[in-house]
Amino acid sequence: MKSLVTIVIAFWLSLFHSAAIADNHVDPAHELLMVRISNTFPEAMNAVQQAVVNNGYKLMRVQRVDVGLTKSGYQTAEYRIVFFGKKKEIQSLSKKHPTLVPFLPLKLVVFAEGDETIVLGTNPAKLISFYPEKDLEPTFRRWEKDFLKILADVRS
Repeated sequence: MKSLVTIVIAFWLSLFHSAAIADNHVDPAHELLMVRISNTFPEAMNAVQQAVVNNGYKLMRVQRVDVGLTKSGYQTAEYRIVFFGKKKEIQSLSKKHPTLVPFLPLKLVVFAEGDETIVLGTNPAKLISFYPEKDLEPTFRRWEKDFLKILADVRS
């Protein structure tokens, strides 16, 4: 199971690797936002979805990833990506900044590891190094604050 955690973290870090190299101000300690909780996977999934909604976002999709991992030889029973956002915000940002589309909607990964569940996502504030436009920074900072609140809600 430890190798699955390594794969997941490597995947998320690879999304922002080039930005981390290009920007000397990126603090790699905060590229991933993550909590490890003792809830079962179903309880954790419920808590994540509830926290997303309670923080003003709409669930857009929950994607199963475990099937593909199992077929590739990894032993995992439960692994999901939770996509969420604010529809009007996503539409507006997509029109104004079409290069943001690959990062929308926002996403959190939820997966079981033994008796625990891990919830993680890439820190949205790291998008500042990709998009230096001043009008986007407040949005990325708000998303970061919301991610932290969602993770805190899931933990409690």
